[in-house]
Amino acid sequence: MTSDGDGGAEGGHGGSDAALLGLVEDATVRIHRPAPGYAPDEPGGKAPAGEPGEFLGSGFFIAPSWILTCAHVAMRGEGGVVNVMFRGDRYSDALTEVPGKVVVALPGTRPPGTSGWPAPDLALIQLRRPAEHACVYVAERSGALLNRTDIRCVGWVESPGGGLKLFNGTYGANGSYGAADDVDQVVLLDNGWVQPGMSGGPVIDFARGEVVGVVKSRLDGQQGGTAVGIERLRTLEVPSTPIETETDDIYQSVFHAHDRYHADRHNSAVGTERTWTDVQSERPVPPGGVLGPRLRAALLGRLAELPPPASTRSLLALLDGLPGVYSRYHRSAPRGWRDGLGVLYETGVRDRQARFEVIVRYCMGVLTADRPCGQLSVTNAKELWGWVKQIADVELPRGLRRQLDMEWAGIRLRLEQNRQQADRTPVSEPVLHGDRDSVVLHVELQGWAPEQYDWRVTVDRQASGAEPIDMDGRGAPLGTVPDRLAAALAEAFRRCDEPGSPAMLHVVVAPKLFGLPVDEWVLPSNGLRLGAVRPVVLRSSYREPADEQPVRRDAGGGPRAGLHAEVVDCEDDLRVRVPDVTRLRTLVHDTVPVLCRYGGRPDSDTAAGVVRLIDAGFEAALLQRRPAEADTVCREFHRRVTEAVSDARTPDRLPWKIHELRRGVGEGRTEMFWSDSIALYYADPDRALPDSGQFLEAP
Repeated sequence: MTSDGDGGAEGGHGGSDAALLGLVEDATVRIHRPAPGYAPDEPGGKAPAGEPGEFLGSGFFIAPSWILTCAHVAMRGEGGVVNVMFRGDRYSDALTEVPGKVVVALPGTRPPGTSGWPAPDLALIQLRRPAEHACVYVAERSGALLNRTDIRCVGWVESPGGGLKLFNGTYGANGSYGAADDVDQVVLLDNGWVQPGMSGGPVIDFARGEVVGVVKSRLDGQQGGTAVGIERLRTLEVPSTPIETETDDIYQSVFHAHDRYHADRHNSAVGTERTWTDVQSERPVPPGGVLGPRLRAALLGRLAELPPPASTRSLLALLDGLPGVYSRYHRSAPRGWRDGLGVLYETGVRDRQARFEVIVRYCMGVLTADRPCGQLSVTNAKELWGWVKQIADVELPRGLRRQLDMEWAGIRLRLEQNRQQADRTPVSEPVLHGDRDSVVLHVELQGWAPEQYDWRVTVDRQASGAEPIDMDGRGAPLGTVPDRLAAALAEAFRRCDEPGSPAMLHVVVAPKLFGLPVDEWVLPSNGLRLGAVRPVVLRSSYREPADEQPVRRDAGGGPRAGLHAEVVDCEDDLRVRVPDVTRLRTLVHDTVPVLCRYGGRPDSDTAAGVVRLIDAGFEAALLQRRPAEADTVCREFHRRVTEAVSDARTPDRLPWKIHELRRGVGEGRTEMFWSDSIALYYADPDRALPDSGQFLEAP
């Protein structure tokens, strides 16, 4: 056993052991009570500076913005609210503190008259605002914790010198209390001391390199304690109402996000640090069965893009139809596609070719499964088929490959027919916000005074044009502009808003100021971010398409089949130059270009790329203002922004779609955190900017 949180385990794997331990420690968190005076509903959800509240225990990030811990740790927070402290920047030892909300606990309460929290004693905490952090890799196998002799546990404990430090110890899993199908089953840890504060921390199968359980308790006055297997999360309650989206089922939402996170990092070419998949490939017993860590990571990422199984029963039926598979011996029962894959590692088939055939057959069954939770997209189906084809070409005989090709042809034909039918579905009446009064904010850099800005606020009356509200041409530092114009904006909104229908805010700035976070400004009148209250869009003071050329629209003027997002400044997580205007104009109509690498204060080349988008005549464009490091993995952003644009269907709906996302971020909806700091340029073709005069110049 070692208590040195900075070192690796001793043994023959040296750097691999240290790398694995580092990956676990980066994702292990401290859980505290909220500090005195903390108000979780304040904008941004930030805790006050100073000492954190009482230390409650440990936990770990199981997926982006999701923490797994013990119920007896999480439920000690006030009203289910805790503060989570973790390493948010891998280049710094400083800890980030973010509020979290207990979303679910198993069980939800402690029965009266009991001293400890009964098993499974698990809880999921959701961060209340976006934050960068690492995540552990969680085993997809049932019973992965049982009878393991190479177990490592990590958690935060009190240091002999004061304060809290990470602790890691070596243990053995020596039997269990309760049968395999007993919800109260816990696994006995022995051969080491479990320290106070480790409850909720991860239990790692060190030979395979994956998290298999959660530390539950310690034995008073002697070595050892108990842990709960990670598969007990499968006992989370299945929603009683129809599941329409992935986020309707917490279990599916968390593990789909988990698998996409690890697949994105495995598939990305940026960065030099070893990923979980890299380290697992170096372990004594690489996980994934015949697949190994790399093929498994790629497959799980593709499965996580698909709607989940209709039910556990339907998943069991699929597994039972495969040769040599005994799914009903697995406890808790498999619930998601990843769980089904874990079952396949323990089939009665031993021949290599036959084992690959079982996995491939499972994937084909996934492609044809019932889907109450949304339709299977052609793109995602092609991605999974591409993985199957890759395996079949190397591992399976020609006759079976031909059969698989024929099956895929039938699947693809059905998917294409479904898509064509969906495209023919008429879009409901457009939003047509152009017939509403709106508010226009101009912010402009003074030409004679660096870093000094003028501003003016007007109401754009649909019937009568511009109505000036207030202006300031004396110049002010950019950071003071929000406070100076807050009263003017509040007055303008009062003149335009209707009950349940807030007016849109058009922010007119030069392209190099498109990073101005106006949607994050907070007005004293309501204490809420502007973007969460109303649609906020960018307009260009440089030029807009209507000034010199037609907006890019379908020549026929018929109903639109839908919008299509195109990331134009990033390929394979690497920044690229925005194409020239001629190339941009070749993109299909109803394309919404996306700038993934715009940042907060862009360089001259990035700003010039925005100008090229405007010159190309695009009606709308999306920009990510959050700064990106050279090794930032941005595939989740690409994935989600594509979905959001497709959901909007028409450009005039985009401002409302972005408004919905901003409101969701403010409400702590994890599935929308990807959109934090996104900005929308929208040159409304039906609403030219009003001419309300020039700024006053200083005498």
